[in-house]
Amino acid sequence: MTEFHVSASRRKRPVLTGIAVVIALAILLSLGTWQVERLHWKEKLLANITERRQASPASLADIEGMAATGEDIDYRHITVSGEYVNSKERHFFATWHGQTGFYVYTPLQVADRRYLFVNRGFVPYDNKEPEMRMQGQLTDQQTVTGLARAKLPGKPSWVVPDNDVAKNIFYWKDLDVMASSVGLDKAEVVPFFVDADDTPNPKGLPIGGVTDVDLPNNHLQYAFTWFGLAATLVIIVVAARLRKRGPAQ
Repeated sequence: MTEFHVSASRRKRPVLTGIAVVIALAILLSLGTWQVERLHWKEKLLANITERRQASPASLADIEGMAATGEDIDYRHITVSGEYVNSKERHFFATWHGQTGFYVYTPLQVADRRYLFVNRGFVPYDNKEPEMRMQGQLTDQQTVTGLARAKLPGKPSWVVPDNDVAKNIFYWKDLDVMASSVGLDKAEVVPFFVDADDTPNPKGLPIGGVTDVDLPNNHLQYAFTWFGLAATLVIIVVAARLRKRGPAQ
């Protein structure tokens, strides 16, 4: 009876091993296929972003119309005019060209008296406060050309610190809180941002044109990794089978 159970157990081992190999191979191939799909998606996204950035600037009304119909407005070229409300600027912690500092988000009051938060650009850490860069606080009517940026639906990740509203330091772009922290009602605020282009500030800081459009696209490498692991698994299994058979008699 004991010998029967031992023999049955030995017969089951190759079957269980084969099932495990098939499952592992299926997982590796599915992960590789998923990365290929992500690669095509990312390439299309990057192509769309390039097309939007190179298009003629749209008006504020045009961009709002797109947003109202559910169209993606991110990175669309836009031009808008208004007056900066410098007393209500908000500061987003950032690193630019290896230097730590802040992106300055200033409400631009447009023709219908609403406010559009514009990322005017980068200032070094020591120039956070407006008093340190008064010459760059533009007044009167201004025309801004840049890229529309969609409002974030929520905190990007749990690893991102909470915004320190009391110190006017934002670690993620919470438009509603940016607005409410300077006494603006949600209904008064255009529901997206604009990143100003690199048109030089005639009076110094901030430095515009800080939009990061260099989105990582490593999906091809990841696909090769998963497919490579699948191929390696097949080679190992085949080699093991050949070794078990031994040399031909």
